[in-house]
Amino acid sequence: MKWIYPVLGNKAVLWLLLVINSAGTIYGYIWYKWQLVDTPAIFLPFVPDSPTASLFFVFVLIAFLLGKNWPLFEALAIVTLIKYGIWAVVMNLLVFQVTGELDWIALMLIFSHGAMAIQGMLYAPFYRVKTWHLVVTGIWTLHNDVIDYVFFMLPRYTILDLYTPQIGYFTFWLSVFSLGITYFLTIKKNRFQLEIK
Repeated sequence: MKWIYPVLGNKAVLWLLLVINSAGTIYGYIWYKWQLVDTPAIFLPFVPDSPTASLFFVFVLIAFLLGKNWPLFEALAIVTLIKYGIWAVVMNLLVFQVTGELDWIALMLIFSHGAMAIQGMLYAPFYRVKTWHLVVTGIWTLHNDVIDYVFFMLPRYTILDLYTPQIGYFTFWLSVFSLGITYFLTIKKNRFQLEIK
């Protein structure tokens, strides 16, 4: 797999990913517009989960292009990209299980969110995350779960409303899993590290 890292560190690839992730972030916020209109202002930062995850990664890419590391954004990006990337794939597969249908929008969401999770992990050797960055990210991530499943600000999948308690339980453990993977990839001693050149 190490052959891929010179490609990932290439400035042209970073620019391409910046354009793709910026466009995806804008599209994601537009996707949430009807829910955001109905959302109390205090909860607004916690509703558009996936576009906020990709926004964190946009800042990571900007830093890389500047020859810098912004570790807090790196921690926020990898955890939320893994979490919401996997979450959206699972939710769309659950919709398929419930309805027996998988339209092109669901396929697009599965592909794009799966790619989110993968890109977050692929860039892990370039991150410079410290323990306190992961602690702050953990507070943000678990607080977001409380907002979603205690105050019911979760993304709207009306077909799955009957399964909200189970989805909330799954999401909590997905947060824990994402934080654990991030620790392993970015903080654990003797991890594989690279520099953006």
